[in-house]
Amino acid sequence: MLLNDLPIGSYPKVTFDAVGKICLLLRNDNAYIMVDILLLEDDRVLSTEIKSFLLSQGFTCDLAYDGIEFLAQTHQKKYDFYLLDINVPKINGLEICKKIRSHDALTPIIILSAYDDIDDKKEAFLRAADDYLVKPFVLDELLMRINSLLRRQQYKESHSLKTLVIDDLVIYPEEARVLRANEEINLTQKEFQLLLILAQANGRTLSKQYISEEVWKNQFQTTQNTIEVYINFLRKKIDKNFENKLIHTRPGFGYYLAADK
Repeated sequence: MLLNDLPIGSYPKVTFDAVGKICLLLRNDNAYIMVDILLLEDDRVLSTEIKSFLLSQGFTCDLAYDGIEFLAQTHQKKYDFYLLDINVPKINGLEICKKIRSHDALTPIIILSAYDDIDDKKEAFLRAADDYLVKPFVLDELLMRINSLLRRQQYKESHSLKTLVIDDLVIYPEEARVLRANEEINLTQKEFQLLLILAQANGRTLSKQYISEEVWKNQFQTTQNTIEVYINFLRKKIDKNFENKLIHTRPGFGYYLAADK
């Protein structure tokens, strides 16, 4: 449910209130939408109870009582979270989970089931469900599990490996690939890790201590001289043959990566 009339933009991010309850998703265009949950549950009394509880916690919740109805609703609307009972008419919850994962690897899914056998749980996780909650359950536990998965999703989004561009330098984190003015730059693993954290700092100065913690994990052999040596390695590969220098030293503070205009 939109809280303003702005168009749907990029994938939303979760926001939390003071006590950690997830209330809204914040898109990159600063428009707020509610967290939309679709519940597959053929027990109408239980489904109504769960929906009322989720509404009281700041979510929106639509109901489907069989697998066909559930799929029809997913074709009409984009949901942020799925709750699936296994034993429902027409198409069971495990097959629904499999169908969702065939085209959507990200939206969180919790299986709700009266089956407590390890094999049933194994089947759910083999279909890439994120969690499994056995009935009967306390609604507050369901809330905690939803919150936990949405927090994890927010963390993944905020730490996603996106292509980084600084002037004519392009870094592809997932491929560990670097280009400067369309020229391939070959880096060692440590050189790439060092360049990546400098680029991700978005122009902020990183101390040698921070670099040691992030790149070398405070290994005992890492010294300030080690970091200086690797900065020099990077400069030779990234800056030496280019007029515009990108790797800079802030004496007494550390290093930063920025276009030298």
